[in-house]
Amino acid sequence: MPEVDGLTTGELKVPGIGYTVTVQVPGTSANLGPGFDSLGLAVSLYDTLSVTTLRGHDGADGTQLLEFDLRGEGIAELPRDDSHLVVKAMDLAFARLGYRRGSLRITAENVLPHGRGLGSSASAIVAAIMAANALVEARDRQDTQWVFQLASEIEGHPDNVAPAIFGAVAISWREGRTYSSTKVTPSQAVIPVVAVPDFEVKTELARGLLPASVPHADAAANSGRTALLIHALKDAPQLLTAGTRDYLHQDYRAQAMPESSALIAQLRAGGHAAFISGAGPTVMTLANGGAEADEVVEFITKYGAAGDDQRTPGVSWRVVRLSVDHEGAKVEMHPGS
Repeated sequence: MPEVDGLTTGELKVPGIGYTVTVQVPGTSANLGPGFDSLGLAVSLYDTLSVTTLRGHDGADGTQLLEFDLRGEGIAELPRDDSHLVVKAMDLAFARLGYRRGSLRITAENVLPHGRGLGSSASAIVAAIMAANALVEARDRQDTQWVFQLASEIEGHPDNVAPAIFGAVAISWREGRTYSSTKVTPSQAVIPVVAVPDFEVKTELARGLLPASVPHADAAANSGRTALLIHALKDAPQLLTAGTRDYLHQDYRAQAMPESSALIAQLRAGGHAAFISGAGPTVMTLANGGAEADEVVEFITKYGAAGDDQRTPGVSWRVVRLSVDHEGAKVEMHPGS
């Protein structure tokens, strides 16, 4: 990676001019059924963020030049100014590193659908922090643990940002103000299949449906299933259906996504390890091998075309067979144009 010399402006430095950093971040699925706010899985869908430092000038109000090219998902809804999540996360990262933004050209290529439970906000946050960290001087750059702490702080919980950064399955927790995570490599037999509906459910709405407390028996049952799920992911994928049974959140959130809940019920009745991906409404199934993955894809495709009243007609499902991403976010830096 080339050295980047920052320019001192007031108390904060500005990243050097004429460099481009590109960050590719995988999509993620949080919870995996019972692992509420603690488990996450990285999958082979990727958002890409490219940031180029430009020779610009401060405006009368102290602002810098910002060019924002947005492509793919969210192109009609997302802002292209300082209010975009990427820009806000970069600004915070720069400030923590002792820098300010300077003039930038940002290109965001969004593949992850927004508001569907596949980690689009976590991807944006991780990409922004990693880009800012790569653009400062070498002596000021921080490691991935620093990126993880800041991303978790912004997101509010680590279950999506951990697999986005580290890949594979992440088990994450918090003590005080410190976030921690450890990586688990699942069996090669585990194949994620997602069914993405044509409607959104906001994370805030889904969280708002959760009760303040749950029965002790449900908490105990959930603990057992979470432990079983880790074993199933690593060594016994034939137990994935039992391991993905949740007692903490999915039943409470069902009213916000009845179509997804109905599909999950049908899949689980057929012996498949289906659950709500993150806050939903995407349905993820962890298949045990290629044959089951093909069966799940065929089932959801036929289910979506059936159109009977029990299956809530009018919802279109995009079914994608994925793989587990084992590497997490990748950063490349090179001279800009």
